Amino acid sequence: MVVAARAQNERVIHELEQFVRFPSVSATATHAAGIRNCAAWLANHLRSIGLDHAAVLPTAGHPVVFADWRHAPGRPILLIYGHYDVQPAEPLDAWRSPPFTPTVRGEGLYGRGASDDKGQLFVHVKAIESLLKSRGRLPVNVVCLFEGEEEIGSPNLGAFLRKHRHLLAADFVVISDTQIPAANRPAITDSLRGALGVELEVQGPRRDLHSGVLGGAVGNPLQALAQILAGLQGARGRIAIPGFYQRVRPCDDQERAYMRRVGPSDAQILRDAGAMPSSGEPGYSLYERSTIRPALAVTGVTGGYQGPGVKAVIPAKASAKLDIRLVPDQQPEEIADLLRAHLAQVRPAGFRVGMHVLLSTRPVTMRRDHPAVGAAMRAYGSTFGVAPVFVRSGGSIPVVGLIQDILGLPVVMMGFGLPDDHIHGPNERLHLPTFFRGIETSKRFLDEAARLEGLGESCRPRHRPVLQQALE
Repeated sequence: MVVAARAQNERVIHELEQFVRFPSVSATATHAAGIRNCAAWLANHLRSIGLDHAAVLPTAGHPVVFADWRHAPGRPILLIYGHYDVQPAEPLDAWRSPPFTPTVRGEGLYGRGASDDKGQLFVHVKAIESLLKSRGRLPVNVVCLFEGEEEIGSPNLGAFLRKHRHLLAADFVVISDTQIPAANRPAITDSLRGALGVELEVQGPRRDLHSGVLGGAVGNPLQALAQILAGLQGARGRIAIPGFYQRVRPCDDQERAYMRRVGPSDAQILRDAGAMPSSGEPGYSLYERSTIRPALAVTGVTGGYQGPGVKAVIPAKASAKLDIRLVPDQQPEEIADLLRAHLAQVRPAGFRVGMHVLLSTRPVTMRRDHPAVGAAMRAYGSTFGVAPVFVRSGGSIPVVGLIQDILGLPVVMMGFGLPDDHIHGPNERLHLPTFFRGIETSKRFLDEAARLEGLGESCRPRHRPVLQQALE
């Protein structure tokens, strides 16, 4: 029995390695083939484990992978969302092993996307496979929706959801794309910050100029950009865009006390990040600053000569990318307008300043009292041996708001990543013991969901004709 279980685990790890091996980077056109090949592999895998109608469905951008299993009449329909696209792997020289050559070291599987989100997506795929093999059926009806553009803000998913809302009709949604505080501390994420990603461009002279001949005589776009960026925040970290905090929803004392009790300490956050603290709003812990308070980060600056050695040049233009995180009730469109107005006021004389919105998603909160959340809590408790806590995430997952707004479905966020998985950075890894515990948790969640009262009767789409039309 032990030998058989070990062999099964090795097979699952091998399959996950195949999945991680695809360079399915959605941000760059150079990886378009990696996206296509990964989607085809995932659809074939879903078909091989016994799911129906497994297919790669087109969008205006990267495709969606779909599959379903609807042979449990009268039982709830569960929509499982995940994403198979990944972040760029640069800087490549910071990886101990190549990012798309998945490698097991100790208890971790290292590779880009191993935790975010291929490993966590695979938790549910392997749970479904295990139940179909052991029982020949699932306790609930299942619809799988696996996206290829989450890491670039899901720009085409909204149109896909609107077009196929009958195909995707369900009673609730489960998403595993978040972290738990530790391998022995499960958690349900019930709040996500919104995001506004923008690029600023400062234009100066018509062409690059000699910095010796004209230095001190003409304006420098890089220096003008630096002046603008430095003025976006005050000395204590407060964002200096007028009107920025007007709609920030305050968090009550009871919730903040709960966050202090269950959340990570400042020291733990800095230890996991391997970083020093930044200046920030006084009176808030680092956990609070990164979840219930908005934030602004400069994520890239470009301008002038970037090669080795010296080049005496005043650049014609310079640009910077900003990542602005938002909290309820801030709306990204309104914040973008406030930023444009601010830039118009602070623009240094003699320069043109442009702003382009790259990503926009609203902050979301999820119900703690939905029956599906209770099912998730019982599933976590049975496999981890301890009840989960509710946590807030400083990150953004655009699909949550899209599902709420377009499909009108409650979302349960069951994470299986860990704080030191290095997601979005070099040496990303998946903690394999937590991964396998996640599979057992997902199986238990499907069983718990089947027992929920009052679900399973209201969302019965005439899916076969709709599906056939979608696949043609």
